[in-house]
Amino acid sequence: MGVGTSSTPGTRDVRHPPAPRNGEPAALGIAPDDLPDGLVVADEHGRVVCFNTAAARITAIPAEDALGQPLEKALPLEDLEGRRWWQLTDPYGGLAIRVGQPERNLLLHGGREVLVSAKYVRTRPTGPVRRVVVTLRDTEARRRTERSHAELIATVAHELRSPLTSVKGFTATLLAKWERFTDDQKRLMLETVDADADRVTRLIAELLDISRIDSGRLEVRRQLVDIGAAVGRHVQAYVSAGQPADRFLVRMEQPLPELWADPDKIDQVLSNLIENAVRHGEGTVTIDVTPAPSPREGETTGTIENTATSVTVRDEGPGIPEESMNRVFTRFWRGSKRGGTGLGLYIVKGIVEAHGGTITVGRAPGGGAEFRFTLPVGTPAHLL
Repeated sequence: MGVGTSSTPGTRDVRHPPAPRNGEPAALGIAPDDLPDGLVVADEHGRVVCFNTAAARITAIPAEDALGQPLEKALPLEDLEGRRWWQLTDPYGGLAIRVGQPERNLLLHGGREVLVSAKYVRTRPTGPVRRVVVTLRDTEARRRTERSHAELIATVAHELRSPLTSVKGFTATLLAKWERFTDDQKRLMLETVDADADRVTRLIAELLDISRIDSGRLEVRRQLVDIGAAVGRHVQAYVSAGQPADRFLVRMEQPLPELWADPDKIDQVLSNLIENAVRHGEGTVTIDVTPAPSPREGETTGTIENTATSVTVRDEGPGIPEESMNRVFTRFWRGSKRGGTGLGLYIVKGIVEAHGGTITVGRAPGGGAEFRFTLPVGTPAHLL
């Protein structure tokens, strides 16, 4: 039995299924046009009785052209092999135990791709189909995700190729010609191999962090963190590596609240922000550590000093263009002449938010970039 062949439709222009039962959208005060996804409903005769605004937008088919039409005519769908989907699935004449169709990619006329799922409504198990409910979703969001994954793979492949080529080249040379090199030459090549291995390790760590952030599985192991000491360690490391001590200005406002956070992840945040200021900024790198109101909206504890800690890192370089501010924390964002994978600030934002905090970017008073992250006190529940 084909779709919509059993009787002649009435003349009524029905946008909503009649007599909604308790729990259905209309019974809950929700109209089909309020739904974010496309909704198409066909009655027991296979005629369309609901075609909401989202369905019209996704399919580019006006609702007035679809209402009252047979389902296969109102919503002409083909699978990716060009076969007519309604004839393949036959919701009204197929197996009586079938309850619907899982979501899949299908094509409208003209090749436009949509995500479609269907539910077969029966008054009793194995009884005749009284209603076919179809939901439609645009594929653009999924395509953006797929493009992002493809770009991530391409970036990783590019970033891995260089250090692995170097490691392979130096180790092969040393193994083949070990006696021909002086100790100093051997040391230089081994140091290069060691540095490239560290680079690969960092990239793998970034990928694991991204995976955990995207899946909501980034674990925060809270300990009591001395944020001032952590900032001091990072600054001292740069001074020991040759940066002038007077390039850094660290200001601590006391008293600071006790900060319970994951020390390794906070080190990762500080490392990224300070490195960006040193590498891509100019002049003095100023780091301010201050008490702050809670970053969690609506949360107050009576005294500002006991709610959160804020860290601000700013430089005196050219800063970030205004039009790029809203993309700084997205994947693969790179400012002009920036190296690296473009994943660091995306990870930083994920770490801060996993702590219940916030991070912002703006223009420093001296014209450079200014990053500020705020973390709630976050005392573990078992210590309260």
